[in-house]
Amino acid sequence: MKLGNPLRARLLSALLISIFLGSAPSTLAQAQAEEELRIATSYKLMTLDPQYANLNENTSLLSHIYERLVYQDENLELKPGLATSWRPLSDTQWEFKLRDKVRFHDGSAFDADDVVYTIERIRDFLKPPSGGFRSYVSGIKSISAPDPLTVVIETNGAVPSLPLSFSSIFMMSRPSGGFETTEDLNAGHPPNGTGPYRFESWSSGESLRLGRNDDYWGGKPAWSKVAFRIIENPAARVAALSTGEVDVADAIPARDVASLKERGAKIASVGAARVNFVQFDVARDTLPGVTDKAGEPIANPFKSPLVRRALALATDRGILVDKILAGHGTAAAQVFPNGLPGTSAKLLPEAPNYDEAKALLSKAGLPDGFNIVLAGPAGRYPGDAESLQAIAQSWARIGVNAQPSAAPFSVFNTKRAAGDYGVWYGGTSGEAVDIILHTLLASPDPERGTGALNFGKYRNETFDQLLARAESIAVGPERNAALAEATELVMADQPIIPLYHFHHIVGYGSRIGSYVLHPRGWTTAMQTLPAME
Repeated sequence: MKLGNPLRARLLSALLISIFLGSAPSTLAQAQAEEELRIATSYKLMTLDPQYANLNENTSLLSHIYERLVYQDENLELKPGLATSWRPLSDTQWEFKLRDKVRFHDGSAFDADDVVYTIERIRDFLKPPSGGFRSYVSGIKSISAPDPLTVVIETNGAVPSLPLSFSSIFMMSRPSGGFETTEDLNAGHPPNGTGPYRFESWSSGESLRLGRNDDYWGGKPAWSKVAFRIIENPAARVAALSTGEVDVADAIPARDVASLKERGAKIASVGAARVNFVQFDVARDTLPGVTDKAGEPIANPFKSPLVRRALALATDRGILVDKILAGHGTAAAQVFPNGLPGTSAKLLPEAPNYDEAKALLSKAGLPDGFNIVLAGPAGRYPGDAESLQAIAQSWARIGVNAQPSAAPFSVFNTKRAAGDYGVWYGGTSGEAVDIILHTLLASPDPERGTGALNFGKYRNETFDQLLARAESIAVGPERNAALAEATELVMADQPIIPLYHFHHIVGYGSRIGSYVLHPRGWTTAMQTLPAME
């Protein structure tokens, strides 16, 4: 999918806005929509607390019940949700105006006091193991409600991306007592949101059933009932769609697309707002698994930008995308697919150039190449283990003998954190370009919270300064241009080799007219429109 196509983007944007706001189906589709929509999903909903775990499993399924002040459309642009507008009052103050006449499923009115409760619950009460959504509100000093439809937020310092943070936080209703616990929400307190669908039942790890919210502020939702079946096995999801047991199935493996089409299913796909990459340890003097051709340890070759660049030039992204991902991926040159906010139009994937790569190795003093262990997870990402093999074959053409080493993600993650690898394959995602740059490529700094995924300990002060400048600018074109400039600089130094943005793939049957995919990988009834006839 070419996200930069202006006409397609406008058409998709208009459609996505209508379905995210729950607009009703046409008369021709009404009878179809009165039936139950059946979705097979890979997402295993493990809690009904919308603020406990910042995972797509929760974000996707609970977005039927709960809503955000701001949401991101399919181009990751910010759009009004429960907030109709927002503006900075000063460097440390923001004002959000709330939507009038919005009601929770229990009939109570949504107002500013619920926003105050939501933020204070995340910031001051919840203590999930992973930190949950606390990072989004940790910079908030105070929050007040001058009137029922106005919220004023004061931050500890300048937080120009605060509206972006609120695109990830579900609003909850303030209860009559104190803060609701996760245990209470999981034990039978019906989830009470403002969303287009009401909670009916939930079986942890198995199913979620929803009913239409006929009083939804955004218009009557398309489907009267929605039933999610959690099916973690990809083959089982494909089978359920093939036999008509479900109307929609997400996370379809690329290898099954052709056979599903032959059986009459339709396919939708979109480049994911994420990147899979090769990352180098550039900090240590010697590395495990890195030797000369005789098997003797050598100095860390990845400290040299020439070596990193040589390996990038010797990587055939075309094979990864066309063969391993069966065309359901986009070759990468930066952290997000081209055309999304903060990306650079100047950065385009390169075809391999083995002669130039060999010349760079010679210039770096390694004309004969060297041996390495290329580590990565198995089964974590589409085509991960196969990608290791393909990369190793490409690098062998310039004399770098890579031994692929794939392991279950838990094992790989533990060993990577322990420093057992010198070079590895990985992946990451985020709400915006700056979030990935901040965690993956910025210099590790616990006080600033940067470099959490910078396991290679890459440091570049100029890049850090450019990124900090970009993050100080309000969300919009100027910030996007500054992020693109920072990206261009850091990619020229090649601390990682961007490989591809794999595609989210969804299959759907004859009862579905269209399905609009989102680059963040959500699976919702709101993205699913009934067939017209």
